[in-house]
Amino acid sequence: MTIPAGPAHHTSMGNTLFSSLATRHVPREHPRLLGPRSRLQALAKERPDAYRRTKEISARDITNGPHPGDPNADFGAQISVTSKLMSLSLVCAIEEDRSAGRTAIELVKQHYLDKPLPIGHVPFGHDCGVCGVVYDLCHEHWTEEERKRYHTFLIACRDNNVDEEMSPFHDGWWGYKNAGFIVALLAVMYETEKELFMLYNIDREFRTLCVDALKLAGDGGGYAEGFYVNYYMQDWLFACEAMRRCTGADYLAAAPEFYASRAIASAFEQYPGVRERGSRRPICVGDGRGRFFKVERDSALTANRMLVAHYRDDSDHQAINSFLNLTPHVGADENAWRELLWFDPAVKQGDLERFRLSHVSPGPGYVYARSSWKEDATYFFFKCGKRFTAHQHLDVGHFYIYKHDELASEGGHYVDFSGPHDSNYYLRTIAHNSVLVHDPSEIFSHVRAFTGPMGNDGGQAYPWPGTHFRHNGDAMDADAWRAHPELGDIAELLAFQDAGAFMYTAGDCTRSYSAKKLEWFTRQIVYIRPGTFVIFDRVKAKDPAFKKTWLLQAAKPPTGTAPHLVIDNGKGRLHVQTVLPASASVTLHQGDELYRYGGGHYPPRATYGPCAECRIEVSPSQPAAVDYFLHVLTATDASVPQVPRGSATVAGDRVTLTIGDATISFLTGSVGGSIDLGGKRTAFTSRIER
Repeated sequence: MTIPAGPAHHTSMGNTLFSSLATRHVPREHPRLLGPRSRLQALAKERPDAYRRTKEISARDITNGPHPGDPNADFGAQISVTSKLMSLSLVCAIEEDRSAGRTAIELVKQHYLDKPLPIGHVPFGHDCGVCGVVYDLCHEHWTEEERKRYHTFLIACRDNNVDEEMSPFHDGWWGYKNAGFIVALLAVMYETEKELFMLYNIDREFRTLCVDALKLAGDGGGYAEGFYVNYYMQDWLFACEAMRRCTGADYLAAAPEFYASRAIASAFEQYPGVRERGSRRPICVGDGRGRFFKVERDSALTANRMLVAHYRDDSDHQAINSFLNLTPHVGADENAWRELLWFDPAVKQGDLERFRLSHVSPGPGYVYARSSWKEDATYFFFKCGKRFTAHQHLDVGHFYIYKHDELASEGGHYVDFSGPHDSNYYLRTIAHNSVLVHDPSEIFSHVRAFTGPMGNDGGQAYPWPGTHFRHNGDAMDADAWRAHPELGDIAELLAFQDAGAFMYTAGDCTRSYSAKKLEWFTRQIVYIRPGTFVIFDRVKAKDPAFKKTWLLQAAKPPTGTAPHLVIDNGKGRLHVQTVLPASASVTLHQGDELYRYGGGHYPPRATYGPCAECRIEVSPSQPAAVDYFLHVLTATDASVPQVPRGSATVAGDRVTLTIGDATISFLTGSVGGSIDLGGKRTAFTSRIER
């Protein structure tokens, strides 16, 4: 049934959606999602090189992509169905090219409408959205029968996936489902009797559930799900732009705690240096496969371009725009259409050289820092955040250090979400830079519903099966999270300050572990620029016999002799000094031993790029209830043979470290202390200074 024109399809609020955010009716003309045809034609003239390349892609054949784990494949030389359809549709709309439009429509039928309906944990909404772009940009070239087929496909995708991807903490709500549905429903507005109410329900979910989740888990621009935000953010921002253009609803304004800092946090989530195909490698927090070039790097770059354009009058975003302009093009040939639509040369560039060198995102508990914005900068990341969703790891307290390449890295590979390697190694604490406390009686079971043999690594707890957080450890929404703090409130980022010459941060990791084995574990980190990191950990076990182990995931096997080890990776070097405990036991696990612990062996069945090749384990030589771990990690060029040695004293209520011209004191009874540097004493803060 076609809804007739007239006021019956409009609301008294002056918008089509019954939404408090919308301010106008959806236009009846096509194209509408990206603005009218005249705007697209103007973009083609303003950005002729991007349009030329988009048109070239529209004429190329779709390719069969390589295996996702093949590090030698050129993922940037592929032509996906999505990019082919986007390119063809833009050519059709800009040049009013019927042939391009009909080709796109036939491909929609071949790859979507003629295939079995996508149901379950698959990108059903994304599929609808890609088809929706073709529907909008090539609207006049669809036959009436083809339009009805698309309407049927769209509504059936919704009806058969009502109970899928329901949590806004999870990527599926945004990327698999609702970004595409928004685009598709706006494209068919006024043509069936259902699209209005379907879109209203998504809008209501966003306003009542998602905004709260973004403010809770995304304050500061990081997001608790970690790397997965790179997979869907550009698609979601496209949906937001379509909503804004078609209805006036500004979804970004509804959650500024996240969106107004997202491009900034994302810039801090990129390692220094330009890599394959002119791209930047993002850090991987939680599940993800970002270790070599794939198209999600272009998605992240495009999302940041969209955000700096939206916040173009903000000086921080202008500085980030200068950073983005250091990689002026997408990496993959097929993604020229992204440049055409969203790489706006009119956005001002700010002073990147004077832009701040650290950032904190309290929502997920992320701290980022750099020595400079130069491509050879030293980089640092620290995580001490709460539990919200399934793609998070048991990695509270984890950190990365990078100089020319990863030095303090991460272990394992994202092979199978709930396979034996992922459940026993990749997501577990033993694969991260944190601390183990081994209670021989502790039992790990049904991690991500895995029912095979399960190892006891001594790491952080997995208490969620059989609870409101279910077997994957994810909250349904912010209210459910607040109702069960015993399940989600597992850590606390306690402090953050950046005084220029040094940065300090602290976190309480205690609640991430079973209360049966651990009294407390706090981590304090002092970063003395340009490359020295002092890490002080206070750990108290319930039983002195529970072995404590400090972990460092070395990108390459180290050389030297403990307590002084050296990790070389490419042009970068990490000097590792174990200062405390005195006379520590240091063991290296590499080669066939890398994935062994507790009598089990958990190697990956496939690999997805470089990961840590050696696990360094540091333990006290004698059992005790309380132990202090103090390490000095110094990142340098590989040509630097040695760095200043650190020495420490433990006296009274503090541990005091002397390293170079700095003296650092840490309290032993609580979190806190001070640093003497450059003739000035500074007390460490006890709060997050933003």
